[in-house]
Amino acid sequence: MKTIEGGICAVRGIRANGIKQGKNGLAIIVADARRLATSGVFTRNKVIAAPLIITQESLARGDLKAVIVNSGCANAFTGHKGILDARWMARILSNKLDCSPDEIGVASTGVIGRYLDRTWIQDHLDEVFDNLSSTKEASRASTRAIMTTDTTLKEVAIELDNGVRIGGIAKGSGMIEPNMGTMLAFLYTDAVLSKETLDICLKKAVDKSLNMVVVDGDTSTNDMVILSATGYQECEEEVFQKGLDSVCINLAKMIARDGEGATRLIEARVRGACTAGDARLAAKAIVRSPLVKTAIFGKDPNWGRVVAAAGYSGAEIDQDKISLLFSGNKQQTVLVDSGRIIEGELEALKSIMESDEIIIEVDIGLGDNEATAWGCDLTYDYVKINAMYTT
Repeated sequence: MKTIEGGICAVRGIRANGIKQGKNGLAIIVADARRLATSGVFTRNKVIAAPLIITQESLARGDLKAVIVNSGCANAFTGHKGILDARWMARILSNKLDCSPDEIGVASTGVIGRYLDRTWIQDHLDEVFDNLSSTKEASRASTRAIMTTDTTLKEVAIELDNGVRIGGIAKGSGMIEPNMGTMLAFLYTDAVLSKETLDICLKKAVDKSLNMVVVDGDTSTNDMVILSATGYQECEEEVFQKGLDSVCINLAKMIARDGEGATRLIEARVRGACTAGDARLAAKAIVRSPLVKTAIFGKDPNWGRVVAAAGYSGAEIDQDKISLLFSGNKQQTVLVDSGRIIEGELEALKSIMESDEIIIEVDIGLGDNEATAWGCDLTYDYVKINAMYTT
């Protein structure tokens, strides 16, 4: 596979556009499919935003020809009015596309507990819809439109060896700990795949990528990942799965790197666990730990915080079998080997701690299972940003 330009608009059949004005944004993505199939995964927070309720109902009935997304207002914890507003968003786009509102996905991101600004959305609907296109600029415009506290665009597209393309865009910077995070992601492929196959592939991909990102440990009310296939070319499920995994992992790393106030990406690789669940627990505990996060920010070579996080993670651990390695700045150093501390490595670790990307590898030494999680450091700016604007 190879990386290509164009984001979601690199995929055959996809048109998109968006507009961003201050904190308000509006994006539309349309799938002109030969054989449409759609899947989705959603937040596990018990406080569920109105757009998710509407989109889940639509997916239970069929597939999504398009999605409409607003930023600036989460339309979450807004009661019956929120449901009416989400249905209204689906209806205004369905009228444009001459389809049923049940064929429209709705997503929102912004501040919880505020009502949708229908006037602003209505005033900008025609501008966005009338300029839908399949250009790389259109993908970027839609990505920009869904940003809140994000500082960078998050989009990726790949072409598999068989010519099938997979593209994705995402937003996410704070309130991030999946089961997913304050995260919206829209994934598209021109492969011919059934809804059942998409369901399986999406769950597998999200579990090893977007569900392994931790910024602050909070789970949002609005998390949503939608995957649609436009049905232009046959593709084996195994080949597609590898491509989808790659796209989702790239988006996950972008989200972690752009965590609110973050200055560094942390990648925790855990192997040698008794079970896959243990590997996931340990990896996420490391990137979730405030002490690990602050050590990375302060460039403090206090590697014992990593061992402690793995120890309380809930994974089966034998401290006499743990090994620990740090890498970054094109260097690596082994700090613990099967429970034995390696002396004289702190200077090397100090140099590694200067890197923009810190890789932490833990071998639990009890089995054959592994997992990787991504996170970021915890800085003063995180507190400042969250004082101004959350979700």
